[in-house]
Amino acid sequence: MTSAKAMQQSQKAERAGFRPCKRCRPDRMSSPDAVLRVAIVKSSLGYILLARSAKGVCAILLGESPAVLERDLRQRFAHVRLLGSDADTESLAVQVARVIENPRLGLDLPLDVRGTAFQQRVWRALRAIPAGSRVSYAEVAQRIGAPRSVRAVAQACAANPLAVLIPCHRVVRHDGALSGYRWGIDGKRALLTLESGG
Repeated sequence: MTSAKAMQQSQKAERAGFRPCKRCRPDRMSSPDAVLRVAIVKSSLGYILLARSAKGVCAILLGESPAVLERDLRQRFAHVRLLGSDADTESLAVQVARVIENPRLGLDLPLDVRGTAFQQRVWRALRAIPAGSRVSYAEVAQRIGAPRSVRAVAQACAANPLAVLIPCHRVVRHDGALSGYRWGIDGKRALLTLESGG
């Protein structure tokens, strides 16, 4: 099979909601020369890990301890060399923490987010949801022109590598109830409460 034909088939599968192989992770950084700078800061929701490449921020993870966050990052970027923080990375992490406390501030950071074509479409739609708003998974599926892909939308939300910047916490069930959130339902509820001014 030619590479062009393989790419077309891959894109067709992604549009249908299929995810890439979990073993070889073709959607993730795999270059042996890739390097990430990492900073961890504290917020009212626990710890925030921010990782950035030379191109931009590629991960924002939330968790109860630095060790858990570092483990999560290594699972996502298994073949990447991780370096400690520097002033720029630390500054970006602090900015994210500030936005968590005051969601109306907003952030416009350079991003280096990796994902399938379908995931990218979902994540772009999520970034268009204003702070304080909530939409259902079905609404997101409608917005990206794939109304039958509600489950795939939920999977794309779960695969989101950029907590807060790609606000998957603003997506709820069709009845308005909170559903799964990669960083825990309590974290989702806390973020929504902060955004509503509560």
